[in-house]
Amino acid sequence: MSGSIEQGASETHGTMRVLHFLVRLPTSMEAAWPALATAQGLAAWFTPAGTLEPRLGGTITLDGLGTGRVTAWDVERIAEYTLERAGRLRFHLERDGDEASILRFTHEFRGEEESERRWRERFERLIEVLLSRP
Repeated sequence: MSGSIEQGASETHGTMRVLHFLVRLPTSMEAAWPALATAQGLAAWFTPAGTLEPRLGGTITLDGLGTGRVTAWDVERIAEYTLERAGRLRFHLERDGDEASILRFTHEFRGEEESERRWRERFERLIEVLLSRP
């Protein structure tokens, strides 16, 4: 499996925007989890993380997005980060057979800085990174 990104969906609620993506990942949940829930993993496809305390309530700092908190944490399943300048980023993994997984992603934010295109590019990098790992 090579992975795929389904069409993103965008909603607007007043000044709040919400983007949703369903990404089919070419690796198991266990193999995909570090890319979403570790500083080193996030840096490989998204942005460098200065701090990431992997627990509910932990501190997270992402370059260009500011500092915030881990607002949901279920090991190997859900990592959610709420950042001062980026809003809420939620990564929810599900099994897709024995050797693949599905990422349900939500980004809730204010403003116009993010776009479906930018997240699609990031998820393409994520799939490339996962495919390049032994």
